[in-house]
Amino acid sequence: MLIETQITPDADVMNFFPNQPLWEKGQAEFVDAKSLRKSPLAEALVDLGQIVSVFIAPDMISVKKESTASWEDLKPLVMAEIMDFLATGEKVVLFSDADKDDEIVAKIKGLLDARIRPAVKQDGGDIAFLRYADGIVYVEMKGACAGCPYAAVTLKEGVEKILKTYIPEVKAVENSKA
Repeated sequence: MLIETQITPDADVMNFFPNQPLWEKGQAEFVDAKSLRKSPLAEALVDLGQIVSVFIAPDMISVKKESTASWEDLKPLVMAEIMDFLATGEKVVLFSDADKDDEIVAKIKGLLDARIRPAVKQDGGDIAFLRYADGIVYVEMKGACAGCPYAAVTLKEGVEKILKTYIPEVKAVENSKA
């Protein structure tokens, strides 16, 4: 089996491209014990030691190491683990639809907290995540944004555009009360 590698701008991250598909669709990051249980491959890679996180896409595995670790030492171990794992034929990622929704909700909340809420707060408001269902993100605009005539524009041109750009599963964002 051939596995191509690619260095990244982050010296602690290396991408691995096996010559076979890893899973049918989606992407997931495995960074803690709970998420690692959903990917036997990611768990095996972290068990090598000095691996901080694993990101898996349909055709790529991105591995982040501890800053004190050396790729010279880790790269052959990671490649061998990937080859050995893929030879077993076992599923790389074990997701149910509910798990997939949990991953999407985590991404939505992360984007809301990191990119959207700070901007909304500058205008004297806030935005609260309520729920995600069937591709629609339900949020509640609060504070000055709750009654603002530009709230609909903020939702469609700001919030919805950002969420749809980073999370393809998001189809729309709606302002709603709990």
